[in-house]
Amino acid sequence: MLRTVMKTLPVLLASISFALLITSAAMAQEPQRDTRREPVVTTNGSAMVQRVPDRAYVRVATEARAAAPKEAQAQNAKTMTAVRDRLKAIGIADTAIETLSIELQPEFDYVSGRQKLRGYLARNMIEVRLDDIARVGEVIDGAVGAGATSVHDVRFDLKDRAAAEREALKAAVADARGRAEALAVGAGRAIDRIVTIEEHRQDLFPPPRPMMLARADTAESQPTPVTPGQIEIRASVTLTATIK
Repeated sequence: MLRTVMKTLPVLLASISFALLITSAAMAQEPQRDTRREPVVTTNGSAMVQRVPDRAYVRVATEARAAAPKEAQAQNAKTMTAVRDRLKAIGIADTAIETLSIELQPEFDYVSGRQKLRGYLARNMIEVRLDDIARVGEVIDGAVGAGATSVHDVRFDLKDRAAAEREALKAAVADARGRAEALAVGAGRAIDRIVTIEEHRQDLFPPPRPMMLARADTAESQPTPVTPGQIEIRASVTLTATIK
């Protein structure tokens, strides 16, 4: 029996090899889809959504000058403390106040072409976040009345900016797809499938609105008027689709 098996083994192996060769040849002849050779159309899409802002940021600064650096810093610290106390008194939480910068630098005069030390300038800037934008004017007046020397800018924003950005992106993709379909129809074709969609990131934050206010007696002045307007959120994408 062993002799019989030894005789039939080469025949069996040859049959298996032949079957594998046939299968490989069949697979090689089967067409493979190469998306790189498919005709495609590439378009850009853009969209903009507008929202009424519901959050604001106000930057307030204090300054003090003195002959000695320690004195300038101490005076400025006293003024900024008064400003922060006023803000807390009108209901602004500590978590809504952020220190942006603390500076101390020399100042010089030039006499007969020579540099002469005049004294030192101390400066402190904070940013106040407001979730009630109707209070922007109140915060500005309160800070200036407490000793702030300048209000640098007011920036309006959205609490849920991400939702508005997603809405703009959806609209931008729809715009890009509509353009792709129009191109395909113009060429007597139709969109088959979307291959890629690329978002073009940009500065999504609105630029601050400059405001330079001198210190004033708020008891005799009118409340600072503030008009937030609308925020524009834009999105743009590039879409590539195969056509048939």
